[in-house]
Order: sequence, then structure tokens, then C-alpha cells
Amino acid sequence: MEDIEEYAKINKIPIMQKDGILYLTEYIKDNNIKNILEIGSAIGYSSLMMAKVNSDIKVTTIEKDTERYHIAKENIKKYHLERQISIINDDASNVSFDEKFDLIFIDAAKGKNKLFFEKFKDNLTKNGVIITDNLSFHGLVEDDNLIMTKNQRGIVNKIRDYITFLNNNKEFITEYIKVGDTISISKRRSSDE
Repeated sequence: MEDIEEYAKINKIPIMQKDGILYLTEYIKDNNIKNILEIGSAIGYSSLMMAKVNSDIKVTTIEKDTERYHIAKENIKKYHLERQISIINDDASNVSFDEKFDLIFIDAAKGKNKLFFEKFKDNLTKNGVIITDNLSFHGLVEDDNLIMTKNQRGIVNKIRDYITFLNNNKEFITEYIKVGDTISISKRRSSDE
């Protein structure tokens, strides 16, 4: 996957950090996850990494940017994973599913995290999880002094709102893992919690 990592670096396309993707793939392996919905394909890096964990894993991924969608499609083909990964070129806000997923991975526009969480939570299997990436946003969420632009401040505020939403959620319990750019793992509360 070095070629994809290099392409992302040169073209400034955000992909998961190395330790973040390693944690995610280990989590998939350890929890026997088979059916994954990813919101935000970019160029297909995380979809490919998740699918490579096991040949019976199925990934459905959504990418609204047409150029990135085509690059992701090529990468999926290049690694011969078309049987495992299906990619949809659309805004996830417009997409609906009847099927259930063991894992929903949100890695798209930060301002839409809450919307995607609410929209797709009913597509989780009974013990399914929602994992969200980039909750640190390169350290800016924790340290206001690192914020340089109005745009960055806007994104940071949206991420903070999302974290507040997760922390106050009565239906899900969330833990934060300090790997990559910080991920959250949200699981449905059991009736006794």
C-alpha cells in the first residue's frame, strides 16, 4: 500500500495515520467484523486495508468527490478487491441501506459526523460499533494555540460539538483511543448501563 500512501502524501489527500489504521485493522480482526460501512472513501486506502484483514470481509464505502471516487475505484481494481469492496459515488446524506453492518466507520466531512452517526446508527447489528476518525484534528481540538485560520476554528468547533454529542448520548457509550488522529468507538449501551 506504499504507493497509495505516497500518492496521498504528494497530493495532500487525508488518509488514516499509520498507527490509526493498524489499530482499526486489529480491532476488525479481534472482533470478527465481517460487514463494514465506510463513510468517506477518499482514494480507497482504509477500505483496502480493512478488506485485506480477511477475504470474507465486505466493505461498502461512500465517496462524494467524483475524482477521488475514480481513483479509489482504480485502487480497488489494482489490488483485486472488487469482490469485497463496493464503492458508491454520492453524498452519504443521500444514501440509505436496509442491511446491517458490524462496523460503521465515519471518516468524512467533520461537520457531518453527527448527521452520519444519527442517519446510520439503525443500520448497526446488535453488537455493532461506530468508529469515527480525526477527533484530535492534528492536536487542534486539544490546543487552541495551534489554530491558525478561521476555517480550522470552524472545524475544531464542529468536532468539539460532536464529542459533546457522543459524551451525552443516552443510547451509545463511547471510548476514545489516542491512536492516529484519535478515534472514538461507540457501542450501544446495554439495558443495565
